Order: sequence, then structure tokens, then C-alpha cells
Amino acid sequence: MRPVDIIIKKRDGLELSPAEIRFFVEGYTSGDITDYQASAWAMAVLLKGMTDKETSELALAMAQSGETLDLSGVVDLALDKHSTGGVGDKTTLVVEPIVSACGLRVGKMSGRGLGFSGGTLDKMESIPGFRTNLSKEEFLNQLKKVGLVLTGQTGDLAPADGKLYALRDVTGTVDALPLIASSIMSKKIAAGAQRIVLDVKVGVGAFMKNLKEARELARIMVKIARRVNRKAVALLSDMNQPLGNAVGNALEVKEAIETLHGGGPEDFREHCLHVAGNLILLGEGVSTLKVAKQRAAAALKDGSAFERFRQLVIAQGGDVSYVDDPAKFPAAQFVEEVPSPRSGYLKWIDAKEIGEASVDLGAGRLKKGDPIDHAVGIVVHHKVGDKVQKGELLFTLHANDQTKLTAARQRVLDAHQWSARTVKPLPLFYGSVK
Repeated sequence: MRPVDIIIKKRDGLELSPAEIRFFVEGYTSGDITDYQASAWAMAVLLKGMTDKETSELALAMAQSGETLDLSGVVDLALDKHSTGGVGDKTTLVVEPIVSACGLRVGKMSGRGLGFSGGTLDKMESIPGFRTNLSKEEFLNQLKKVGLVLTGQTGDLAPADGKLYALRDVTGTVDALPLIASSIMSKKIAAGAQRIVLDVKVGVGAFMKNLKEARELARIMVKIARRVNRKAVALLSDMNQPLGNAVGNALEVKEAIETLHGGGPEDFREHCLHVAGNLILLGEGVSTLKVAKQRAAAALKDGSAFERFRQLVIAQGGDVSYVDDPAKFPAAQFVEEVPSPRSGYLKWIDAKEIGEASVDLGAGRLKKGDPIDHAVGIVVHHKVGDKVQKGELLFTLHANDQTKLTAARQRVLDAHQWSARTVKPLPLFYGSVK
């Protein structure tokens, strides 16, 4: 086989065989297939798509490009959750400690920021010393002893996905649905979790812009899970406005800590309780989602979820004093509070524009390998449907560059739209796929 023939075949819209998919994945992992060839192939996939069979084979090939974890000999049941990425989405930082506090084991492999969507690992690295590159042995040992792990892909686990994930960010192929589905599920398969909740974002601030796309992605991922004898539930959640208030790495960690103390923005807290409830229900310790969400809420109220978060940070080498005293997190040089220029009801807060403005400030990557400024970002103080008075605080900018701050101010202002009439709040969820 030749890589160019596989690229041409997919360019022409033909179905690749399992052998061709495995050849390409193995060649890219080993370095025999170059970045520019993988870029051409990824663009062909974006434009021509893949069948369910191809996408499943791609997920399996990427999962099996390195070692896969068998957790059955370590814990009785391991849970995981994954979000398809959104603006202000720090859900993992709250959900997984909640589920762990309810007596279940959670082992997660996560990713870094892609485009305007922030990455969980980037957020956690706001905590000095926190390690996101655990080895297979460290992953298994921590899951057994602590019951909670949050790490990135290592060279041993799904290495093909690690390479392709970074490449997609800089080649305009982030939103190729088969690549999103196979990337997510390859990590889930490789990490060995038997029960998975998939948080599929819908809207302008997500890779799936409409409910039809999101349902299709959810369907493919749930189908892949069944094929490898996992149980998965996909939740369809709104991403037309930022989730919570904070957008930016350290700012989001601080908001997650506040939520773990029982506070935090109402929409974010309720979102976390729903996701956590579904994970607890999958863990088969309760009979209904209502009871599962009650258990999740209790873990926030009694402080056990926060304590589990502390234990996670300690286990992975993080300086837990930052968790205990969030004022220690780095502060941006310039902090500007921006008032509302008019009165009215907020009818739109464009999540994508907010996310891209945050990237412009330095909270995300414009190209592969860019450094992250953990201190910068945006705090949006209102939600769609809120009544806002002229002069009332609208958002706060955190920047380390005055020119970038000025540009972000206008961009975030333009992301807000008003109405003279009342506006219905946006829903948190649009349903689920099982």
C-alpha cells in the first residue's frame, strides 16, 4: 500500500478498508507517513466523510496504536466522561470529583485546547506542578489507590490520536465529524473505562453547530462504544453562550473550585449535576437519574467532592495550596471591568466570539506548540435572557497586553446583543442518545 493511494481513494469519496485505515494510522504513528500526507488525508475526510464502519475502524486503530489499558484487574468498574469541547467548559474539574466522592472510580484521558475551545489539561496546568503525562503504570496505580485520575495521552496510550489531535488544530480539520468521533472514542477505548458519559455540545461555540449534527456525532460514538462492549450515554448540551462565567485557564479553575464549594454560576452547577448524575446512574448504584443527581448535590454540599479534587491534585504532584487559596493563582497585569453600553434584555452572547477573544488574549493556541498564558481570559457576568441596565457590569477582561485588551474589549462587546422585549433563557440540554 501507498499513503498517496489511500489519500486519493478518500478524496474521491470511496470507503477505505480496515486494512487501509490501519496501514495509514500505523504509518503516521511510526513517522513513515508525514504530517503533510496526514493533513491531506484529514482534509479529504473532512470533505468526503466516513461511513460508520470506517469511523469505528479508525477509532479502534488509533486506540490500538499503542498500549490499551485493561482495568478489569484493577477496579470492578471504571467510569469516564468526555466533552466535545466548549467555551468555558470546565465540567470535568467538578463532575469527576463529585462522582468519585459518591464511591465510584473515574479514570480520564483528556486533551488540550483546539481552536477556541479550551483544553482540560491546559486548565489543570494552571496549578503549579500538576502532572498531565502519567505513564500507564502511574495511571493504573492512581486509579486503584485514589480512585480518580486525569491525564493526557502518553506515548504509550493512543499515540496516533495524540499526533492527529495536534495536527487537526492547525490544518482546518478540527470539525471533521469522523475525526472528532474517532478521536474521542479512541481515548475512551485505550483508557479502558467500561461506562462513559459523552457531553456533546451544540451551537455556535461548539464543533457541532446544530442539533442534527450533534445527534449524528452522538449516535456514532454510542455505536462505537457498543461495538467494543462499553456502555455509553451521550448528552446534547447547549454551547451558544459560554458555560458558566469564566473563560480562560486559571479563571476557570477558580470557578470550578468555587462550584466544588457549593457556589459557582447556577447554569454551570446545574450542568455538572446533570452530567454527574448520568455517570452515577451508569455506575449502577442507583435506580433513577433523580436519585443520582441528589447524591451528586449532596457531595457538593458536604464538601466531599472538593476533598476528592484536592486528593487528585496532590496525587498528580500539584501544589494544593492553590486549591485551598485560589488567590495564589497568577493574576493578569490588566484587569478591566466593562459596563453595559445600554439597557435591555440579552438575546445573544456569542460563545465562539468570546472563545476566540480569549485565544487572542493568549489563553489558547493560534498554532501548534504556542505557549498558554494561564492568567488571561474573560469573565462574562450575564446570560441570555437577563435584564441588564446601562452601566451595569457586563464582563471583565484579564490581559497581559494592552493592545490585546483593547481589541478583546470591542470583540466581546460585539458578541453581546440586546432586545427591548423579554428573551427566553437558553436550555442547558436538548436531550440524550443511548
